[in-house]
Amino acid sequence: MWTNLDRPPLDVSALRRALVDGPQASWSRLDVVDETGSTNADLISTADGLADRTALIAEHQASGRGRHSRSFSGPPRSQLLLSVLVKFPGIDPAVLGWLPLLTGVAVVDALRTVASVDAALKWPNDVLIEGRKVAGILAEVAVHGAAPAVVVGIGLNVSMTAEELPVPTATSLVLENATVADRDTLLRAILRGIGAEVDSWRDSGWSTDTLAVRYRERCDTVGRRVRVELPGNKELLGEATDVDPQGRIVVRDDATGDRVSIAAGDVTHLRAVDPN
Repeated sequence: MWTNLDRPPLDVSALRRALVDGPQASWSRLDVVDETGSTNADLISTADGLADRTALIAEHQASGRGRHSRSFSGPPRSQLLLSVLVKFPGIDPAVLGWLPLLTGVAVVDALRTVASVDAALKWPNDVLIEGRKVAGILAEVAVHGAAPAVVVGIGLNVSMTAEELPVPTATSLVLENATVADRDTLLRAILRGIGAEVDSWRDSGWSTDTLAVRYRERCDTVGRRVRVELPGNKELLGEATDVDPQGRIVVRDDATGDRVSIAAGDVTHLRAVDPN
C-alpha cells in the first residue's frame, strides 16, 4: 500500500512488457523489490546463476554505496536505484573500465532526451546538472576470467526536495524543472540506452575509439581547472585537457606543466581564474 501520490511505485508489469517481453526488448530479466541493502551487492552475490542483462531495481536502499564506499540514501520512491548485470565473454579485461563511462553516456543522453535537462558528466561518471550532482554510477566486477560479468549500479535523484538531499552540491530532476519525472519513463529510457550502447560497443569489437569520442563530447570536466585528490593524501591542481584511450583523465599540472593521466581520484571542478 502506498500513500504518497507524488511518488507512486514502479509498474513492474509494464516495465517487463517494454523491456523484457516486448518487440523492443533488450533485457533478459527485470525485478523490482521494495527494499534491499544494496542492489549491486544482491546481483554480485548471485551473478553466476543470472542471465546476461539482468536488471534489479529497489524502491529504497538501506545500504546504498557510491564510489570509495560512500553511503547514500533517500526517501522511498524518490530516486531510481538500479543495478544491471552485463556479461562480456571474450572481452579484453583491460577495457572493462570503460563500462561505467559508457553507462554515464547512456544516462546523460536519456536525461537530455526524455527529461530535457542539460545533463553532463564529471569524470569519471558523476552526472551533473548545472554543476550539481543528480546521479552517480558504480561498477564492480562480479565474475572474473574468460567471461567476465560486471554489475553497474545507478542512483538517480528524481523527486527529492532540497531538504532531502544529502549535500548542498546535489540536486534532483524535480528541483531542476525536468519536463519528465516519471520514474517508469526514465527507467525505460536508461535501460534501453545502456542496452544500445553495449550493443554498439560489442559490434565494434570492443573498440573504445568511438566510445571515447562520445564520452568526451558529454564530459564537462575536459577544459576545466580541477583539483584532484589522489591516493596517499596527494593533490594535483591543473587543467583537465583530455580523456585518454584508457578512460583516464589527463591533467596538465600547474606546478610542472606535465600532462598526468589519472586513473583514480576525486575531481573537483574549480572556477576559472579571471585573468584581469
